[in-house]
Amino acid sequence: MEETSTSTIMAALSTLTPSQFSDLTHSILSATLYHHRRLASLLSSPTLFSLTLHHLHSLSLPQKTLLIARHLLSSLHLLTATSPPPSTATRQRDLDAALLLLFLCETHNHNPHALEAPFSQWRINLRTIFSDSLLTLSSAPFGACTGSTVLIPFVETVARCWRLVGALDCGGGKESGEVAASATAVVALPSVEVRAGGTECVICREEMGIGRDVCELPCQHLFHWMCILPWLGKRNTCPCCRFRLPSDDVFGEIQRLWEVLVKTGAKDS
Repeated sequence: MEETSTSTIMAALSTLTPSQFSDLTHSILSATLYHHRRLASLLSSPTLFSLTLHHLHSLSLPQKTLLIARHLLSSLHLLTATSPPPSTATRQRDLDAALLLLFLCETHNHNPHALEAPFSQWRINLRTIFSDSLLTLSSAPFGACTGSTVLIPFVETVARCWRLVGALDCGGGKESGEVAASATAVVALPSVEVRAGGTECVICREEMGIGRDVCELPCQHLFHWMCILPWLGKRNTCPCCRFRLPSDDVFGEIQRLWEVLVKTGAKDS
């Protein structure tokens, strides 16, 4: 599954123009450096490390899944060049916990002996492993840090998070997609004037009169405002084509943005 998800991301990236690819790479580099600084600070501070590890231990499996999901969502917003709604933003404490959790998972896979030591030694062991990984990154040829040495690990992390969220999803995602559209997305919808007769609102099955102001969704389908607002209060999909609007549901947003990546990559195939 991870290879398939990595291929999906790479296919979408292959459709970018050189300018778009450069902007994305710099955004990823900026985010990566910030995450490295946060993880370095966490591993350098016994107090911060202890508090973050205690926070992780206090979380249930669904709560840990949500941590990874929020981290994944922020990465998907980068890949799709979209702005995350305030409701899905990650708090600093949760970001630190997500970074530590992912690093623990990576360490368990590649350096399991480091976690076989007593808890009191974990921070020292993890800091050594992290420092070695930064030395490897810094030894890359000049300019490569904005290329494959940053992009490939980022894509691999996104694919791994996608796999983890799919495997650990404890009911957060809704297969039916029955989540409300975000208030921000609904408020931003334009009002347009009907200029031709015979256009029917598929919700109420009544014709939209010429000259009447109606709602236009991003997919360009038109609806009476009084019809579409209650609809979007329950579902974030177009009644005609199932186009997804942004929602405040983390798992719903992950699915929506993943579909954007899949469709983007499919255009080039």
